[in-house]
Amino acid sequence: MKIEIAAINNWLGKRMFLVVVTALILGFLMRVPDSPRYLLIVLFAYMTFVTALGTSLKSFIQVMGKPWIPLWVILLIHIMTPLTAWFLGNLLYADSPEMQLGLLVAAAIPVGVTSVMWTALTQGNVSISLVAVTLDTLIVPALLPAYYKIIVGQAVMINYTSLVIQLVLMVTIPSILGMVLYDWTGGKTVAFAKGIGGLTSKLALFVVIFFNGAFVSPAIHLSWDIIQMIAVALIMVVSAYALGYVGSLCVPNRSYGITMAMIYSVGMRNATCGLVIAVTYFPPAVAVPIALLMLFQQPIAAIIPNIFKYLDEKRNISPQGATARIE
Repeated sequence: MKIEIAAINNWLGKRMFLVVVTALILGFLMRVPDSPRYLLIVLFAYMTFVTALGTSLKSFIQVMGKPWIPLWVILLIHIMTPLTAWFLGNLLYADSPEMQLGLLVAAAIPVGVTSVMWTALTQGNVSISLVAVTLDTLIVPALLPAYYKIIVGQAVMINYTSLVIQLVLMVTIPSILGMVLYDWTGGKTVAFAKGIGGLTSKLALFVVIFFNGAFVSPAIHLSWDIIQMIAVALIMVVSAYALGYVGSLCVPNRSYGITMAMIYSVGMRNATCGLVIAVTYFPPAVAVPIALLMLFQQPIAAIIPNIFKYLDEKRNISPQGATARIE
């Protein structure tokens, strides 16, 4: 039975694009009355916990002791990505300050929690991803109000206490528990993470994406403006993932694991957090670009490992060779 579950988990892991797209389509077709906030927090926490079961607390502490790679990730997120959004906004929406603002708000939101799971799914360096999310959680409460004041000219008093508590519940606590269990059992938790734990965490991701799709669908009404904004959102998501890859080229002695951690940490954003900020503090139109990010973040995240696989096959090298090649 364990072998069958591990085989199913492995099978789904190779077909995450289909899992993600199916969840989005079902979310678009079905209507849910309200976003089940507490359920989503529990699902995020469970995904993070299962991911951390394959990571040593010692390696996490080592990265925390020399956090320059996660800090480089945060620099790319909160400086380079907003500059890209500012450029696109001024180029395409010179006469629409609300759309410009929406792009800037979308570019400034913190790292998405699911970046940790995607890093693990692609055999990336989970410790770097966890540290990046943790540090960004600590920095964001001071950074975002100042950012909006400088760029937008509007002071935004956000309930960051609630935000930080949610992130601690979704990331910090389950991560520490998972890593402690990994060290305590001598790594035996990996079997659970690759078996029933991995399978159920993928189902949890399916549910999260389903609700994201259901949340986004009311905001989309087919028109030329929406089609253009969908294209812009796609460009933003692709450029963010690409920025993570380009940023990894600056890392000395980089490995495949570091590259994947940077791609997902820079590219994956907490769109739910961005929507809350946009809807609460800005005009409704500001939320549209952020909602559209949800259309592409997860599907493109699922495509990325296939791109690497295709490039490896084109070079006629093994996965081990791919790691060595990137190094």
